[in-house]
Formats: sequence, C-alpha cells, structure tokens
Amino acid sequence: MRYWAYLGGKLLVAAACFYALLVWINALWPQGHLHNFAPPLSGIVAVMGWFVLAGVALYFIVEDQRYRCRTCLRRLRMPVESGSWSLMLQLGRPHTEYICTYGHGTLREEMQISGLDNPQEWTPHSADFWDELYASAKEPDERP
Repeated sequence: MRYWAYLGGKLLVAAACFYALLVWINALWPQGHLHNFAPPLSGIVAVMGWFVLAGVALYFIVEDQRYRCRTCLRRLRMPVESGSWSLMLQLGRPHTEYICTYGHGTLREEMQISGLDNPQEWTPHSADFWDELYASAKEPDERP
C-alpha cells in the first residue's frame, strides 16, 4: 500500500507544479475576445513545451517507481544479468535481477522482443532471509 501511496504522492506533487506552471504561462499571454482571438505563436510554443515537459516528467516518475522496493521504497540495487539470446535453450531468455539491499525482495526483468509478456516480476522474500543459509548449519552432519 505504501508503494502506491508514494506513487500517488509523486504524481500529486508533479501535477501541482505543472498546474502552477500552466497558470503562469496563461498569465503571460492575456486573453483576447473570443471571436477575433488569434493566440501568439510564442504562447502556442510555450504550451506545447509545457505538454512535452509534463510527459517527460510523468515518464521519469513511473520509471523511478518501477525500480523501487515494494516494502521499504528504497531504490533496487545490484543488477545481475543472466541468460543469452544465442544460448536461450541452455540458459533461458536474458533477464536482469535487481535486489533490495535490505532483503525485502527481488525484481526480475526479462528482456523481450514482443510486448506480449509481463516483463517484470516482483518476488518478495521472507521476513528473515537468513533462514535459508542457517538451515544447512542446523541439520546434523551425517557422514558415513
């Protein structure tokens, strides 16, 4: 839930900033009469620039959110690339895995050439990720 609230907060802050910028752009160019109004070219270019800037900001907000931990909202680190297109039958399709440095989960991002598959998969880890390492130490050593 925090993950989506953080995304909503970023979008609200960006929307407020871009709304204020649009109000400022509208204040620079006064409105004429409705029937004989021809907006100046500089005003049209300013609004087009505002639109492009808003689209780029939205892209970077979503792209930043994709690479955040779903639990603690920190940036995912340590990308590990594996697989190969030429050795796909032996190693599988190429993919990149990112991990949360605090052990909350792993993001697996598959490389794809078509848009049909879900390219990302979040795998949460257990609360105590050291259990797997300590499990082998707890078992009795049975050697013949």
